[in-house]
Formats: sequence, structure tokens, C-alpha cells
Amino acid sequence: MTAQFDVLGIGNAIVDVIARAEDDFLVAQNLVKGSMQLIDEDRAQALFAAMGPMTHTSGGSAANTIAGLASLGAKPAFIGKVKNDDAGKRFAHDIRSQSIVFPTQPAEEGPATAMCLIAVTPDGERTMNTYLGASQHLTSADIDRATVEASSIVYLEGYLWDPPAAKEAFVKASRIAHGAGRQVALTLSDSFCVGRFREEFLGLLRTQTVDIVFANEAELKSLYETSDFDAAVTALREEGVLGVITRSEKGAQVITREETIAIPAYPVDEVVDCTGAGDLFASGFLFGLAKDLDLRAAAHHGALAASHIIQHIGARPQKNLRQHAIDNGLAVEAE
Repeated sequence: MTAQFDVLGIGNAIVDVIARAEDDFLVAQNLVKGSMQLIDEDRAQALFAAMGPMTHTSGGSAANTIAGLASLGAKPAFIGKVKNDDAGKRFAHDIRSQSIVFPTQPAEEGPATAMCLIAVTPDGERTMNTYLGASQHLTSADIDRATVEASSIVYLEGYLWDPPAAKEAFVKASRIAHGAGRQVALTLSDSFCVGRFREEFLGLLRTQTVDIVFANEAELKSLYETSDFDAAVTALREEGVLGVITRSEKGAQVITREETIAIPAYPVDEVVDCTGAGDLFASGFLFGLAKDLDLRAAAHHGALAASHIIQHIGARPQKNLRQHAIDNGLAVEAE
């Protein structure tokens, strides 16, 4: 059956609130520069009131990836939980305004819609304070079978592996996808996530619950508990999945059982904000896969999208990524 959607993302539905801030603000708010900490609803409200002029976007790691795919001209969808409150309505409106199908029904009760309050200092470093709220209450009931079956690739966000109900939702989505002959991808999201769920993540690879894994260099080393990158790559190769490993300024590597494809990073004029670099790399790579481009071309799409996103504040493209790819000589359709 021909896919209606190129990629379906399943992850935390978070409203990103981004503001520029001086180092003095971080000190006054007792924030550790460059860190990400989880906060409760009261702390979120207090920080929100203290921050300066800000922008709001529908965020979360997988949602960022899906937004990048929309900018590339793909047909994406997203499943994530919000509450029926102002922030939840803002999230739904923003994501649907990008021609992203969002079928998840909002919660009428329980915690407020999730927010990530991001302070960006002049050096481009981001300090994140995340209230996860309603996003952690995704359940199997939120997995829309028709949307999963109609998606060429289902992309799972590792950050959402914490809640038991969300794990069940991920496994259900994978089962439905594979039953429909679709592929399933997982992003490891963060080395701390890997530390907490190493055996479970490895189990997802070894039981073929996922077919594609995205990680950065630190996450891959953590997965295999080694400081040797080459040893970690060798271990990943034995899993029999498609591995996509980002290495910041070193570029990226695509790992299959048969080969390693290395591609360089695209040059940038200035790194302004690293928020979403990995998310947008995934956008480009998944776009390439969905459009039947070869692995090297898909990786170039990922590297180009990542290079764009780190040159401005926020994890959403500020130019049309499809035209940006064409302008840089990348194919956007299989020959």
C-alpha cells in the first residue's frame, strides 16, 4: 500500500519558549549554563514570568524533526499528548499550520501542557528548563492505527521512553508499522536516557522492534559502555540495524552491516544556537530515506539541515529547507 505520510513522529509534545538572556540572568535564577533540568509546574510559571521577550513554537525533539520534514516538502504526521489548555491549543495550531497531520486528542484533565523554557546566551549556549506535564501521559490509546499504517517510517523519540504507558505505546506503534510493512526508527535522544535504559534500548534493536537508530557520538559510546568510538561502531554494526551517528563538526557516519559511509559537516559562518541540530539532521536523513535517495545523499540532507539550524536561535528552519537543498545541489526526488 502506498504511504500517505512519509514520516510519523511520536514524542513529547512541548511548547518551546525561547528568549535571549545574559549570563547574569542565569546566575539570578540559579541556572547552570548549558544544562537541561526538569522542573515542576510552579517553577515553570515563575521562570516564564522572569524571562524577557520570547518566541513560542510547538517543540519537542521528534516534533522538531517532523517540522523539518515539512520544510523539506515531505508529508509528515505527529502523535504527542497535550492538555486542552492555552498552551495545548497553541501547540496544535502551530504544528497543524505547517501542514503536519496531528490526530492526538488533548487531555481534558491532569497536568498542564508541557513547556521547555530556553535561555540562549550571547555565545549561543542554551540552558533548558523543561516541564514535561501532559506530554508524559501518552498511552497506547493515543496510537492511531490508521496513521501508523499509512506512514512509510515511524520515528520514536527516546526522551519519551520514561513513562511505562509511553513504552507500551511505542511497542504498539512498532508492531502496527511492521505489520503494514513499514520501517521504525528510534532516536536515543540523550546520553542520560541511554544510561537509564541501556538494556531496554539494546533490546529494541535486538528484537527488531526498531530498524533504524539515530545517536550522537556520546550516546553511542554510552550505549556500548566504551570510550572508543570505533569499538562502539563495530558493536552497532553487529546489531543488523541501520545506524546514523552524528559527530558535530566531524560530520556523520551511516553504519550498515556491510559498510560505513562518512560525510563531512557543512561549513557554518557562526554557531548561534545548537538547539535541534540532531533533530534536524534526522529530518534530512529521514527525508532522503522516504524519497528513496541513497544513504549518502540522505546523510548530506541531514548535514545541510543541521548546519542551517545552528546558525539561528531555535529549532525551526528560518528558510525553506527544500529550496535550500536544491540550492546546494542536493536531489529532492529519486531519479
